[in-house]
Amino acid sequence: MSLVSGAFFVFALCAVASAIVMVTRKSPVAAAVGLITHFFCLSGLYLTLQAQLLAALQILVYAGAIMVLVTFVIMLLNLGEEEKLAQKLNVRNIVGIVIAGLLGVQIIAFLMMQRSELTQLSPNAEVIGSVNELGRVLFTDYLFPFEAVSLLLLAAVVGAVVLAKRNLEA
Repeated sequence: MSLVSGAFFVFALCAVASAIVMVTRKSPVAAAVGLITHFFCLSGLYLTLQAQLLAALQILVYAGAIMVLVTFVIMLLNLGEEEKLAQKLNVRNIVGIVIAGLLGVQIIAFLMMQRSELTQLSPNAEVIGSVNELGRVLFTDYLFPFEAVSLLLLAAVVGAVVLAKRNLEA
């Protein structure tokens, strides 16, 4: 196993662990810290795939700007203590356990697979991850999804501010 493959697996395990931490925390601030850790692990994964621009954008945009936005939303919502709900075994919990088991089986099957030559990076991986190529693809082939995501983020921010303002006036 090469150094790049080892780093990829370390970043992948860190990303999975931080995602689990983010989902399982009851405190929104602790979940946000887990999300920040996940963003940094993703940027490490991008570096192992020779996509330096995406790694830098992951840190600047997501770990920086988006997480500041999430932190402000958490502060604006002014979340108090939540009520404790009785834990019962219901259909949702059973489905979650079954899906987690299936995911575990898939991970074990993946680790037991034989490696092939197709796991190597493409020879033009450096060109694909460059600023010119990413900009060309983003603003030609994926222009509509790019604009749709920006409108979705704008709607989320406006909705969070409206919800927070309604709680302050009450």
